[in-house]
Order: sequence, then structure tokens, then C-alpha cells
Amino acid sequence: MRISPFCFLLFIVALLGVSCKSQYIWASRVQRLFKESKIVNDHFTGFALYDLDKQQMVYELNDDKYYNPASNTKLFTFYTSLCMLGDSIPALQYVTRGDSLIFWATGDPSFLHSDLKATRALNFLKNSKKQLYFSSGRYTGNFYGSGWPWSDYNDYYQAEINELPLEDNVALLYAGTDGKLKIKPAYLTDYLRRDSTYRPKAFNVQRNFLDNHFTYPAMPVPKNFKQEIPWKTSPSLTLAMLQDTLKRFVDEVHQPLPPDAKTIYNANADSVYRRFLQPSDNFIAEQLLLVCSSVKFKVLNKDSVINYATKNLLNDLPDKPEWADGSGLSRYNLFTPRSIVKLLCKIQAKVNNDALLHSMMPIGGVAGTIKNAYKTDNGVPFVWAKTGSIANNHNQSGYLVTRKGRRLAFSFMNNNFTRPTSEIRGEMVRIMTFIRENF
Repeated sequence: MRISPFCFLLFIVALLGVSCKSQYIWASRVQRLFKESKIVNDHFTGFALYDLDKQQMVYELNDDKYYNPASNTKLFTFYTSLCMLGDSIPALQYVTRGDSLIFWATGDPSFLHSDLKATRALNFLKNSKKQLYFSSGRYTGNFYGSGWPWSDYNDYYQAEINELPLEDNVALLYAGTDGKLKIKPAYLTDYLRRDSTYRPKAFNVQRNFLDNHFTYPAMPVPKNFKQEIPWKTSPSLTLAMLQDTLKRFVDEVHQPLPPDAKTIYNANADSVYRRFLQPSDNFIAEQLLLVCSSVKFKVLNKDSVINYATKNLLNDLPDKPEWADGSGLSRYNLFTPRSIVKLLCKIQAKVNNDALLHSMMPIGGVAGTIKNAYKTDNGVPFVWAKTGSIANNHNQSGYLVTRKGRRLAFSFMNNNFTRPTSEIRGEMVRIMTFIRENF
């Protein structure tokens, strides 16, 4: 039986009507979730939910307003790195001149990293028969990012930024088998200071702000004591620790990078991205921007990378990002939920492999910062999202797959609340799980 063109047109219009009606019903249900919530309405909340397959927004709430993203900033660093770096992270650039090997750092965070354990560059230096010269001074920025809280200098998550990081730029203080306080790297042992006038409520170690004197109280060291503290970086300390690691002399020079410099690559880029996204590693995030700068501009300058990315890689976002650092520690960062959703779409297109992308993100119920937030469906996760938390702010942005197989991107921003973060997190999980079960 032949169907007339008019009848076929009516059929298509009917289908579109059903689809639009379904979309409207869904937007209304999500709107009701937010309207009836007793938690998300006592502070500034922004939300954007986007259908990746239909390429249309499902629901928006204050998605054009700017919010402090905290570690959601790392998504911007992630995308910039995807665009500017290859499949491996460049660790060193070098030239040989007669009996000398001169090398320059790139800011590579994987160099002797405690978890990534990238050693290719280290072995290259160890095995060289030439006299080693480290050409320092390539990074001229500050040891902290713009807008960082300086009072957090003793906390593990605020490692200093430098051109040649070693072992995460963080010292591990721990109880030795002999009951004494130990420090790793062991090179820093001479910097430990026992002080009977230092009397904290519980045993802990405090580093001096301006130097590497680690002060601990005249108290027994708890058997399972562990504390991570960033050390104060300096070119002289970097050179001394590098020599201690290599067990050979390294001289210091100051020379511009020549055009014939070759590159030594260290860790696989995907493994670095996974390590910085899942536990939300601020140190790796900041150093990655320096690596991008070394590749694009032959210098180590974070601001140059941010300006370039904003103008050339992110110029199609709905709202211009106010982007200050790589990690999200800065209070100066401001992004809108709809721009983050657009960024998530760009990341998905750039990776072009959902399984790989999901494996690098924090995985609800499985890994990273949302391991304990969501429950899996018989071991199968349904949400992959980057969290972002600083005082009074908690956010989540990422990807979700519903029971019906619909692929969604979302950005859920909560700023300036005074209730416990656990309540905000729980409400976000409740709303996103409802969307998972019903959309």
C-alpha cells in the first residue's frame, strides 16, 4: 500500500510532537525535583542537563550564572592538555655539546611521581656518560597560583609549582620502626626539628612557611603516624635532591633553549590524566599547564596557556571563562554550568572513546572522589563526574547514562552554602540517581 506524502508528513509531525511532549514532561519533572528540594534552595544553585545524543538541553537552572567551580577547573586543564599534548608527557629537553649534556625541564609532574613512578627521564640522565648540566630558570612564575590561600601551605593538597618537580613536591612524614619520626625523601632528614615548646593537641608536624624546617613536638610518635607536607621549593634544593637521586654531580647553567633541542618523554598521558582527575590532584593539574606551555611557547608560563586556550580552544563556550589556575584552588575562577556542559561535549568529542574517557574520570561507586557517593548497579557504574570542593562550595560535573541508555552531560554547582557538605553531596546524589532511574 502506498503512503501519500501528506500522510507521511503528518506521521513525522506526530512523532516530533510526541518527542517534544516527552522532553517537556521530563524538564517539568526535573524542575519539580529542584523546586521541592529542602536543601538546594537555601544557597546559590546552578544546574544544566544535556542530552548528548539529541544534542539538546533537557533542563537549565541558573545555568547562565557564574559559580566558583573549585576542582571542576581541572576539566579545563584536562581539555587544554588533550589539545596541546600528545600521547606521552614530555619530561626533559636536551642537547649534547661535546662531552656535555645540557637539559631543560618542562614541568613534568610524572618525573619521580610517587604513584606514576615515571623513570624514563631519570634513567636517561643516570645512564648518560656525559657531564650533566641543568639549565634552570625556565619557570619565572610564583610558587603559588593566583588567588590561593597561603594559610594552607602546610596541607598536602597545596604543593608548590616549579619547573622540575621531584616526588610530587611533597614530603611524607611517618613513624619509623624504631619509633622515631622519619621523612621521605630522606634527603630532608636534616631539616627535622624537635621542639619542646611546640605543643599541639595531637602529634603533627608543622613546616616553617619560609623554609624547610619541619617542627614536631616532644611527644611519642604515634605508631601509624603519617602526614604529607609540601616542601619549600628552590633551584638549589631541586639541584641538590636531583644529585642525591642520581648519585652523581649535576652542574647548573642558565641558557636559552636552542632550536635543535631533543625531547625525552616520560609517562603515558592517559595515565597522568587518570591520576590527576580521579583523586583530584592539584599538583599534577598545575604542572600540566607548564608542560603545555613548554610545548606551545617553549617557556614555562601558565598564564600564556590559559590565555591561549581561552581565545583559541574555548572561544565557542556560551560564557567566557574567568580562569585563574590549573587546579581550582583559586577563588578567582568563575564558570557557568552551561559552559561546563559545553566543555564536557568538547572533551567527549576530543577523546572520541566513551570507555576511555569514563576510565579517566572519577567513577561513581568505583573510583576517585565519588567512589563512596554513588551506588553501582550490580557493579556497573552510571555516573562519571569531576567533583569540586572548597569551603562552602561543592560541585559535580560529568557524564551519566540512564537505565534506558540515554547519555547525558551535566553540571551541578552549589556555592555559598552553610550547611554540612555531606548534605549537599547527598542531595546531588539523590537527584542524579532519580534522573538515572527515570529519564
